[in-house]
Amino acid sequence: MTSKQIRQEFLDFFKSKEHQIVQSAPVIPHGDKALMFTNAGMNQFADVFLGAGSRDYKRAADTQKCVRVSGKHNDLEEVGVDTYHHTFFEMLGNWSLGDYYKKEAIAWAWELLTDVWKLDKDRLFITVFETDDEACELWAKHVPLDQIIRCGAKDNFWEMGPVGPCGPCSEIHYDGTSNKSGKSLVNEDHPDVIEIWNLVFIQSNRKADGSLEDLRAKHIDTGMGLERIVRVLQNKSSNYDTDIFMPLINKIAELSEKTYGENEADDIAMRVISDHVRMVAFSIADGALPSGDGRGYVIRRVLRRGLRFARNLGLKDPVIYKLVGVLKNQFSDIFPEIEKQYGIVCKIIKGEEESFLKTLEIGLERLDVIISKALANSDTNKIISGTDAFLLYDSFGFPLDLTALIGRERGFSVDETKFNELMKEQKDRSRAASKVTHSEASESKFDFVTEFTGYDELETESEILFA
Repeated sequence: MTSKQIRQEFLDFFKSKEHQIVQSAPVIPHGDKALMFTNAGMNQFADVFLGAGSRDYKRAADTQKCVRVSGKHNDLEEVGVDTYHHTFFEMLGNWSLGDYYKKEAIAWAWELLTDVWKLDKDRLFITVFETDDEACELWAKHVPLDQIIRCGAKDNFWEMGPVGPCGPCSEIHYDGTSNKSGKSLVNEDHPDVIEIWNLVFIQSNRKADGSLEDLRAKHIDTGMGLERIVRVLQNKSSNYDTDIFMPLINKIAELSEKTYGENEADDIAMRVISDHVRMVAFSIADGALPSGDGRGYVIRRVLRRGLRFARNLGLKDPVIYKLVGVLKNQFSDIFPEIEKQYGIVCKIIKGEEESFLKTLEIGLERLDVIISKALANSDTNKIISGTDAFLLYDSFGFPLDLTALIGRERGFSVDETKFNELMKEQKDRSRAASKVTHSEASESKFDFVTEFTGYDELETESEILFA
């Protein structure tokens, strides 16, 4: 089956269970200051779970665009190195908004996996929260007890973030080992035994003081990574070997004139780029822009990280923007915004590439000098100082993780404590200066109206009214 067929079969299955098929929310949670990126399918239903909102349906299903690259859910360093972590991914999910609960969620998950998709029942292991006897008993109707594992809060109590709806969960893990010996590898981050579906039983709200309060109604929130289930159903050993990523990887191989599968370092670079372009392109298509702070800085950092790996492939000119067309061809039917915003996305990415590539060579030369001096010192502990790392960031636009990445390739670590101290000092100076400037500006009288034209153009005529 193709990934498109698998996605559609999921949606059709839950439509047959009287679920409303809803559109993915934007990957940029506009209006939600507490959340940098949409990181789970349940984000768009959080108000319902908290009793502050409602929908005209009680059951829903969709495929949700998600980004996990900062904060609690941070998969950046694993991306491209392992076979199953991504900064951007699709989360297939079904929800009960105060309607059905554990019994139905468990039964339907088992039905889809084993009756519709015909997965080997012996390869499926179930984890439940250590005190959730109800979930354990319900699962025992479908699987032998020795395939059910009780786990603590670290693995089986799901929370969107430090505050908000939460509850115990039950995960379904697929054992891809050759001899079905993967039980001991569940939750051990092993590439052959991966979580494919998480059933969350939303029943509490985590308050700012860390305490839990019961919600007025109980809800179901499930999430299954499309990339992972496609890997299983297409019988691949890596998410990147599926028809989701291979079109991108093939294009990267063509542009770099290298062959995927021949060199591990090149393979990692191609996987990283294929992942990062998805995160950057969909974020921009949903209304975010690369910038110097907040989520804009995260987007810029991921893009520049991708450029670093492109350089490892010998690509020294703008190249990542050339991959957006592959995404448009793949996803315009399910995420039409990628086609609608195609021209703007390409222009923004290309502009960012051109800007960064101008300083990349200079920054790399500077980093080479720093590392060479350290190597010349026989007593060195192979540490890039926080001062040097900050200079690279402040003067050359090098994100800390890019310096750390290049340093690791040379056997160096970075003094992040000192770097963070210098960053804080800079932010404090900036805030102090902005207060003075704001005070000066507020004394002036401006009478004007501005018109936002950014949806249609990247440049426009303007007049400076205060400096």
